[in-house]
Amino acid sequence: MLPISCPPLTIRDWQLHDLAPYRRWLQPGQRWQSLDGPYYRTSTSHAQIDAKVDALREQIDEGQWPTPRTRMPIAYDATDTLIGLVSWYWISEETDWPAVGIVLFDPAHWGRGLGYTALGHWCAYVFGALPQIVRLDIQTWSGNHGMMRLATKLGFREEGRFRKARIVEGAYYDAMGYGILREEWDARHAGVFGPPR
Repeated sequence: MLPISCPPLTIRDWQLHDLAPYRRWLQPGQRWQSLDGPYYRTSTSHAQIDAKVDALREQIDEGQWPTPRTRMPIAYDATDTLIGLVSWYWISEETDWPAVGIVLFDPAHWGRGLGYTALGHWCAYVFGALPQIVRLDIQTWSGNHGMMRLATKLGFREEGRFRKARIVEGAYYDAMGYGILREEWDARHAGVFGPPR
């Protein structure tokens, strides 16, 4: 099941050569940071970035990864270059309710179908790794047009819109919730993403 091959990309475990580009992408002022939950953002210091990268280096050295994986790098097949991350987290573990997410660091990679490919395969992985779940969510905000389009393209339905619930750079935006049920995912994507069932 792992790594996840989704040409021209691979979703795989962290490797030591990911750390330098990851450190660069964590530096303040990156365009991706203005879209990835910017309402939570506080400035990240160089010491905090160093600590994050050092903790990741330790994890790579130990080779200790959670099962199932909760966060994985996306790399180009041809060069094995880090270009982004996929993740999932519990909205409510008590009711088996997770959400997935993705970030592609470089805007040059946006709008080319790479997010659709990577997140589609990641959703298939999460559904396969968590047989108890009946749905997946994507949580975003109304200023992140790319993520809203991606959710819809993958068949997620807009299920929640909390008006003027997020503040970004002094302006109000809606909080957006998208969801897809397992049976909807299977009907739409059988044989497209992940291993055949």
